[in-house]
Amino acid sequence: QVQLVESGGGSVQAGGSLRLSCAASGDTFSIYVMGWFRQAPGKDREFVAAVRWTGRSTYVVDSVKGRFTISRNTAENTVVLQMNSLQPEDTAVYYCAAGPQELRAYSAVDYRWGTKYPYWGQGTQVTVSS
Repeated sequence: QVQLVESGGGSVQAGGSLRLSCAASGDTFSIYVMGWFRQAPGKDREFVAAVRWTGRSTYVVDSVKGRFTISRNTAENTVVLQMNSLQPEDTAVYYCAAGPQELRAYSAVDYRWGTKYPYWGQGTQVTVSS
């Protein structure tokens, strides 16, 4: 089992920045990739970014590319989503998720599917006002 705890959400004005952190514990040896997803009110959950547990490869959805950066802190077993130039449309609950070693058999394009991740955090609210 893997436990995930997100932190760092909050309220900012448009153009501001937030740094989300996801701390992983438990059977972290079973993690292959970590992902960030978000869900806005009335909308489906969407993929935001992913990073392999080694920290060597990252993937970011086009809508946030250039504004969001994902990274892995190997010393602390955490994954960070740095969000800059935030816009009101970024308002959502942000979730981190852990994907197992079985994801080695998939290409990176498959990291966007939430069904590939069996472990999820509780979510953290991000609110961006105009």
